[in-house]
Amino acid sequence: MVLLQLSDNMKRVYYILLFILLTCQAFVKAQQTPIYTQFMFNPFMYNPAIAGIDPYYQIRSNHRFQWIGIKDPPVTNTLSFQGPHARLNMGYGGYLYNDVTGPTSKTGLTGSYAYNVGLTENLRLSMGLSMGIIQYRVDGTQITFKEPESGVEKGIHSSYVPDANFGLYLYHSKYYVGFSTAQLVNTKLNLTNEKNGLNKLKSHFFVMGGYIYEINTNFKLEPSILLKGTAPSQFQADINTRIMYQNKGWLGVSFRSQDAFSVLLGYIHENKIYIGYSYDFTITDLRKYDSGSHEIMIGYRFNDIK
Repeated sequence: MVLLQLSDNMKRVYYILLFILLTCQAFVKAQQTPIYTQFMFNPFMYNPAIAGIDPYYQIRSNHRFQWIGIKDPPVTNTLSFQGPHARLNMGYGGYLYNDVTGPTSKTGLTGSYAYNVGLTENLRLSMGLSMGIIQYRVDGTQITFKEPESGVEKGIHSSYVPDANFGLYLYHSKYYVGFSTAQLVNTKLNLTNEKNGLNKLKSHFFVMGGYIYEINTNFKLEPSILLKGTAPSQFQADINTRIMYQNKGWLGVSFRSQDAFSVLLGYIHENKIYIGYSYDFTITDLRKYDSGSHEIMIGYRFNDIK
């Protein structure tokens, strides 16, 4: 393998260039937001309208370790908390996430509010808004250039930008459909001392849907889909299905277009503690250098309040 013949400094430069290439492609063409294979177990991360649709508060954490085997791969950690108002058809919540790849990182803090109304006896519509702040950070001390000329390597650079999102979520005991946005404030990022920002945030759109089919008293089948990306044409699709046994455990598979196949499994202890795991098999050229991605989800459900 060519990398084995390179010095440590050359390896570092190689991985930085690889990251920059992938990041620039994402900024220009598609995703600037974190990826979650187990999004169906915490869809609130994509849609603020989901806050409070269940009659209990819940806390969820996701920990994603991407492209294992590559030096300084992306690592994403997320913590969310949301639930309903005790008497009104409202919900509140918030989440904190940190997405790190080598010398770069993205940290976001967001608060959400949702209001839901009944359309029929079994069908409800929730509408949500969220606002927050995002920090983009580049640690120039971790980057080595052959000819030091870039302002990035002179120190640690940060850029703080506002964030705003909204969402709609139509839900029934058997199915759900949602639409949401992210990064509605298209702010320029300036991570150096230059006057012009390096990149501009782009608005993202998410469409999700799923159906719960009861096979018998023990088993349920839940196919679901998530479409995400930037208009008009740069979209990515997650197509998933899982089978659940007695509302205690599940096993599923997923396909993310232009990225990976995944297997998912999980367990619910006494209807309180949620534990989930997924493994991604890379299908892009990166499979030559990495051994897949791991994601762990841990959650806790509080007692019903209404």
